[in-house]
Amino acid sequence: MVDRQILTADQMRGAEQAIFDAGTSVSDLMETAAGGAAEWIRRIAAGRSVTVLCGPGNNGGDGYVIARHLAEAGNDVTVVAPVEPKTDAARTARDRFGGQVRSSGREVEAEVLVDCLFGTGLARPLSGELVLLLRDLAARHPVRIAVDLPSGISSDSGELLNENLPEYDATLALGAWKFAHWSLPGRAKMGRKRLVPIGIDPVESAAQLITRPRIEPPERDSHKYRRGLCAVVAGSMPGASLLATLAAQRAGAGYVKLLSETEPAAAPPDLVIDTRPLAQALGDERIDALLCGPGLGREDRATERLAAVLDAAKPTVLDADALVLLRPGMVAERGDLVATPHDGELATLCDSFAVRADGRRDRARALARASAMVVVAKGPDTVVAAPDGRLAIAVPSPSWLSVAGTGDVLAGILASRLATGGDAFGAACEAVWLHGEAARLCGPAFTAAELARAVSRSLAAALVPGMP
Repeated sequence: MVDRQILTADQMRGAEQAIFDAGTSVSDLMETAAGGAAEWIRRIAAGRSVTVLCGPGNNGGDGYVIARHLAEAGNDVTVVAPVEPKTDAARTARDRFGGQVRSSGREVEAEVLVDCLFGTGLARPLSGELVLLLRDLAARHPVRIAVDLPSGISSDSGELLNENLPEYDATLALGAWKFAHWSLPGRAKMGRKRLVPIGIDPVESAAQLITRPRIEPPERDSHKYRRGLCAVVAGSMPGASLLATLAAQRAGAGYVKLLSETEPAAAPPDLVIDTRPLAQALGDERIDALLCGPGLGREDRATERLAAVLDAAKPTVLDADALVLLRPGMVAERGDLVATPHDGELATLCDSFAVRADGRRDRARALARASAMVVVAKGPDTVVAAPDGRLAIAVPSPSWLSVAGTGDVLAGILASRLATGGDAFGAACEAVWLHGEAARLCGPAFTAAELARAVSRSLAAALVPGMP
């Protein structure tokens, strides 16, 4: 979907060029983009005075159009432009504005600041003079809004190109989301984020934002096996695998069982436990998906259990200890394996598969290609990467999710969604959303077990409306 795609600066320029090639002028597109942004700003300003800070490029041109719209709506508007416009469209926008433009922000005060200094494509720090101007104006305006991106933030990475950049109450993305909108540290500066459509088409190979999935409930004549059998492989530390089963039971699979050599003392009465030798237990043809890793251990016996799981050739989620034990020769190009590493495990996997890349996003992509696994790289900027190049970025989850055991919960959700019959990439995206939504429903300061019990409520939030 167009409103979910996340574009690099180059992809955004290409998408805009396609609009120009179809006959729309740069000025007309600027009127569309800035006009949409102006409507959001008008609502936020609610009649209050506004300062618009304009840069020399087309982002500055957007600022002149916004200033014109706000003035026409009755707002008291001051435009500050420390640099003259350098593009034809920006010069045209300034001429159409027709009002006074100040070259200095000295003594300028209003209630709302609109930052149109620089947007997508900025790759170097702001000059000392411009960053001081930006900080000074931000300090004197209680409400701050960024158009497209806050000035001084890299569009493709979310990197802060200058120190002590201001924080904003809202950021209005023009045309499409950029990676910075969903990547730390930049996104922490942006406040509420809203997308302003400008009519761009879907971009091939664009990353996607993970949003609420549409999950259908079981058919009226379903039974436990038709809904999917999910098997969790236990190891030397049963607590983590029990957490995973607790989540898996609430994420849609009709049957969840634990494959364990011994029966854990704390196992709930509604959990089926298969204590047969693992090779025998894995021979159950009714198993639709496996989870291996939580509480597995790292001894030789754990490696043997992991190898048996991979030999079973079922759709499989690999988590925790399984990721440390995994080696390239243990996986084939199957397309139904999902790895869920945190940053440390991601680094270990990259070493094992001889992957060289920087940053969670690029590492996940490179590892997915090298290993033929779907990679869910967990963290404050969770990304899902597929071997075919698809990439999805998660909407930020509550920071309360950073508690021991929540990764086991995610793994259980994912294995359950995989058991229901979804493809590995789609199941991973569903699981990431359900995990974050469960955290939101839990509120502050929850345990991993409480998070697992909230998964059924997050699943309910994703059900297709009107379905039984």
